[in-house]
Amino acid sequence: MAGSTTKAVYDIFQSMEHGPASTSSTATAQAWLDHHSRSLGHFIDGKFFRPADRQSQSLTDSKGGVVCSTMCAVEGDISQCASSAVNGFKSWSTLTCYQRAKVLLRLVSVLGLHGQCVQELCELCEASCSPSSLVRLLQYYSSWAQLRDTLISNWTPVGVVAVVTSDDCSLYSLMLKVLPALAMGNSVIVVPGQSAAPPALLLAQLFTGAGLPVGALNVLTGSDVTLGAKVAQNPNVSYVTYSGNNQDGVTLCKASAGMGVPVSVSPCIGFTCPFIIFESADIDSAVDEVIETAFKKKKEVHWVLCVQESVSDSVVANLRLRLAGMKCVALHSDADRLLVDAAVQEAQQQGATLVQSCAAPPSGAQYPPTVVCGAAPSSPCVVSPCPGPLLPLMTFRSNTEAVAMGNHSPHGHAASIWTEDLTLALETAKSLSVGSVWVNSNSVRDPCLPVSGHKDSGTCTDGGQEGLYQFLRPSFSSSPLLRSSPVSMDYSKFGTEASPAVIPDPSDPASTPSYLQFVGGKACKSVSGCSVAVQSPGGDGVLAFCPDGGRKDVRNAVEAAIKVQQGWTKKSPSARAQSLYSLAKGLEAKRREVVTSVITQTGVSSDEADKEVELSVARLSIWAAYCDKVQGGSLPMPQSGSALSFPEALGVVGVVLPDKNPLLSMVTLLGAAIATGNAVIMVPSQKYPLPALAFIQVLQSSDLPAGLVNVITGSRDQLTVALATHSVIKAIWYWGSAEGCQYLQYICTSPLKTLRLFRQKDEDRKDEGINWPECHPSLLEEMWRNAVQWKSVWIPTA
Repeated sequence: MAGSTTKAVYDIFQSMEHGPASTSSTATAQAWLDHHSRSLGHFIDGKFFRPADRQSQSLTDSKGGVVCSTMCAVEGDISQCASSAVNGFKSWSTLTCYQRAKVLLRLVSVLGLHGQCVQELCELCEASCSPSSLVRLLQYYSSWAQLRDTLISNWTPVGVVAVVTSDDCSLYSLMLKVLPALAMGNSVIVVPGQSAAPPALLLAQLFTGAGLPVGALNVLTGSDVTLGAKVAQNPNVSYVTYSGNNQDGVTLCKASAGMGVPVSVSPCIGFTCPFIIFESADIDSAVDEVIETAFKKKKEVHWVLCVQESVSDSVVANLRLRLAGMKCVALHSDADRLLVDAAVQEAQQQGATLVQSCAAPPSGAQYPPTVVCGAAPSSPCVVSPCPGPLLPLMTFRSNTEAVAMGNHSPHGHAASIWTEDLTLALETAKSLSVGSVWVNSNSVRDPCLPVSGHKDSGTCTDGGQEGLYQFLRPSFSSSPLLRSSPVSMDYSKFGTEASPAVIPDPSDPASTPSYLQFVGGKACKSVSGCSVAVQSPGGDGVLAFCPDGGRKDVRNAVEAAIKVQQGWTKKSPSARAQSLYSLAKGLEAKRREVVTSVITQTGVSSDEADKEVELSVARLSIWAAYCDKVQGGSLPMPQSGSALSFPEALGVVGVVLPDKNPLLSMVTLLGAAIATGNAVIMVPSQKYPLPALAFIQVLQSSDLPAGLVNVITGSRDQLTVALATHSVIKAIWYWGSAEGCQYLQYICTSPLKTLRLFRQKDEDRKDEGINWPECHPSLLEEMWRNAVQWKSVWIPTA
């Protein structure tokens, strides 16, 4: 037809131009925003809540245009939202597993109808998440909702869960916490970051319209992550979990310290991850993937390219070829450009060379994709990468060097391994201290894969069956954590008050007996040489003297623990089990001496003391049986390939023991730690240390490696500070004062430590924590799960 602009198919194929983009999804998302006058309120009690007197903040797109505004919550909004969540929990948790699963499955159909709207809103807000990934999440967790009481018996939902994310967190990471919490029967208060707020509000509206009970899902928006701490302060909130960048996670932990609510963090933004290419890899595929990951996709983590020396020239040549013609990448600001220039300049001064797609412009907030070849491990672009298109490249000779290079970072988020040698891939994956390993692939995400940050990359597990337990508690838990208000304290002065230390005269035969602590496999005095008096049960006399341990004793114990922990965790589970059975037999052989110490220290009857020792022997045998029973396995991924998950030891665990049942509590926690491959530093009860010191004789006669178990006595607060400030210790299990709990929550943020906190018994309230003599199997399972971190490995097939 004359004047027609329609092109023939032949012309389209000749020019390969894109066709006109569909505007239907855009119109749908824009219509939803226009319906709310582009001013979004909170979603509380099944409807939008938008008072006129609230402050708001604007959300802009990548071009600087205003997408919409979101409201900033105040205290009244938080209280109203928490009350709604309590009512929603009552309605949601009382449904049967089948009914909850049915509601979640219904949401799949809802997303099918409104998927385009959700996707377009995510694109406008830069909160990446495809409808297909949301559908997969819903399908996976609806099945777990159905099977909760079948496969996860004797566990109950925690109650009201607050899910907090940072401004740069994706919607997928948010829903990876929201949906399992709902599937387990909890109600959820979502405190999204700015970019994920509009999609979260839309999903809350769609979910409630599809049959989710009113109040089961509420959304509060605010100006920053401190809103999460204000939500945590509400007494109706039972658990707070966070996803996003590390800085906001630290802020949340410190702001919520002392509130008596557990807080877990899953930082997923800004970490450094190794991309390892072995000489046996398909070089072309590996280079294509690293270019796509480092320069074309939205960067949530910083990659460090590690290449085997024998193929480094080939890899660099391929990189130079792939980079040719790539345009400069826009930076957020001129300040970022200054950081990039400084990092590149310092790397060049250290001997690095550059491979760039084009010459860098003299100024402006843009920079070409750049590979920094020969970067030093200490270079800023490796240690603390700046926000820019930089890819450091380092070389290695052997697999051992590759593992050392991959573990050089303080982060343990993920790694990508490229090799055609499956044995090499699995050996490397096992040796890397990361939570996710992708073989010949990258950034594979699926809800069945457990994601557990190692080292400084998180304190909880998301995804898989393992990720469900953070939203559950054992049905037979003796008492939940009691809420409290933070106390005003000077963190720098906590634990600085010296114990009333004395040095007994060993030359006096009539003097009170003196005990030794246990460090590095040897009974020894404290480094200070001082001792503290152990009072009798009535407080009217001195029973004995024990060492007054301090920071240097903890340092020595950690050094000894590091030397043996890797060897201990590499032992077969059956070998660890035999060592624990041997430890139980050793305790049985020393039964009389240990019973006497329990009676002398606590003042209980002979029968009660004998029963505690008997239970302690049985408890060690239980942990021995646990060693080779739960070892992970293969996972049902929808893609073609093999997915594996397995538990790994945390590393070095610090345990501050309770006063109650001093022997039984010690062997219970000791068994949980070493059965899973950890080394442990134990601080006995300051009030009742003698049973733990008597147990040292059992440890000395055991076949446990010297340094695996260390026992240090002294001031509980001083030793707590020493444990909290040691960078190697990964987890602390603490029974002590409310101030001690608050101190640990505030201090154990850099690096992150996994915490289990219980307040000791006061005169005006019951003890928190565990009924040690009647410890239900679900409580033991909880201890086991708190002693491990999970690793997932994905191996694709053709």
